[in-house]
Amino acid sequence: MEEERIRMKLTRRTPQQRQAAEQQRLDPFMRALRAVHTAATPETMNVEDLEKQRRGQELLGRLIAPMAGMSWEPFELDGMNCAWVRPNRGHDRRRAILYCHGGGYTSGNLGYSRILASKLANVTGWQVLSFEYRLAPEHPYPAAVEDAMKAWDYLMYQGYGARDVVVAGDSAGGNLTLVLTHLLKEAGRRLPRALILLSPWTDMTASGKSYRERAAIDPVLTLNYIYAVRDAYARGLDWADPHLSPLLGDLKGFPPTLIQAGTNELLLSDSVRLRDRLVQAAVPCRLEVWTDLWHVFQMFPMKKAGEAMESIGRFLLETL
Repeated sequence: MEEERIRMKLTRRTPQQRQAAEQQRLDPFMRALRAVHTAATPETMNVEDLEKQRRGQELLGRLIAPMAGMSWEPFELDGMNCAWVRPNRGHDRRRAILYCHGGGYTSGNLGYSRILASKLANVTGWQVLSFEYRLAPEHPYPAAVEDAMKAWDYLMYQGYGARDVVVAGDSAGGNLTLVLTHLLKEAGRRLPRALILLSPWTDMTASGKSYRERAAIDPVLTLNYIYAVRDAYARGLDWADPHLSPLLGDLKGFPPTLIQAGTNELLLSDSVRLRDRLVQAAVPCRLEVWTDLWHVFQMFPMKKAGEAMESIGRFLLETL
């Protein structure tokens, strides 16, 4: 009777009350995510602060990753920490997702990657490989790119064909996904079956309109943060180089691509312009822009995040 009474009370809430309740529930996660995007200027980007951010990400991943029904299998690949996430239920062993975590190339780790890796495994029934690429400023470009190629080659050595693998990435991991695809194409190698990009960082020149127009409403990122991590990763380099800004490269022949972003994020232009350039290059592409949502909202434990993940599952079914 008590459970029924509570259920009836919840269903009588107005939409505004339900929205306020969800916001209250999400606030701790939002604060934790903002804490790992705290660099004020390039000059304040120091290793001590980054270590705090990285520990916070590890803890965040362990706290909110939906690992029920999943196995977490860490291993070392030539000195690089990796992990498989596999659904405990029967899953498709013929296919895999290579997941590139975000974090501005200066933070992020296996613990942090558990969140989206487990969601991807759950919605697809596929195995997901995460890897802990080297981070700037200790290891600037091209360290992360070299590690992504190492993870890709590992999958090929395990007997997967390129067409058996989808590459997914969020934020800087979306950048890494696209750069890896550029490098495979330049080497004349087969490309992944599809790309999944969540709020991808595609343009290090920061030339898109949303960098200014959305600055006041983005609850996660700031321009100073973008400048700080960009400088830590690629100081003194040409940010228009397609290996840093993959938006500006030749996208012809790229795999089918799904892009998801929120209306309230600084990097929205990076997604919109990427969609436009992929369409111009005759690449099958779908852009989903989610109203009133923010950078990599798919990480959060909320209904719209679940709906976005389900859309990823449907998109991949269409590519089979």
